[in-house]
Amino acid sequence: MTDPPQAPQEPSERQLHPLPTGLVELYGLLAVLFVLVPEWMAGGLMLGLQGRQQRQLLAPAAVAWQRLPELRLASMSLAELRLLARRLRLCGYAGMARERLAARLLRRLRRRKAL
Repeated sequence: MTDPPQAPQEPSERQLHPLPTGLVELYGLLAVLFVLVPEWMAGGLMLGLQGRQQRQLLAPAAVAWQRLPELRLASMSLAELRLLARRLRLCGYAGMARERLAARLLRRLRRRKAL
């Protein structure tokens, strides 16, 4: 008598062979060396450059920033623009958009300079 033919095994019944632990540890070490260490180095470099840029002033452009009110207004935040509008006693500045407020401030500053 012959053995009955065996039915093909389904994928869920297949026995998977686990990777050796040494190979898994090697892959983990390579992942740290090739992915995480460069990320840490790049992050540290970015923090170093950011700190250096905050301490540096643009010396050649500093004269232009003092002379041209357009440059000063463009570099200000909306809160700073509103504070300036308050100091210049500009009416209705609280509800204005940034561009409109900057344009009114520029007109006021130019008018004051002409006086």
